[in-house]
Amino acid sequence: MSETSNASTESTRSGRTSPVTFYRQVVAELRKVVWPTRSQVANYFVVVLFFVLVMMAIVAGLDYGFGKLMFWVFA
Repeated sequence: MSETSNASTESTRSGRTSPVTFYRQVVAELRKVVWPTRSQVANYFVVVLFFVLVMMAIVAGLDYGFGKLMFWVFA
């Protein structure tokens, strides 16, 4: 029990890991990632593109409407 507390105290005391250890940890974490397939990426791209285009249309419509309203009120 005291050995693990000593090891954790020492690691928190130093606060830094070596670049080699950091690289190994990064590679280990990247191996845990579930990468999407090509068709999933294409599907997500289409969904995001459609959403962005819809939001652009909404914002452009509101901008046009408020612009016309301001010209009507102040002209």
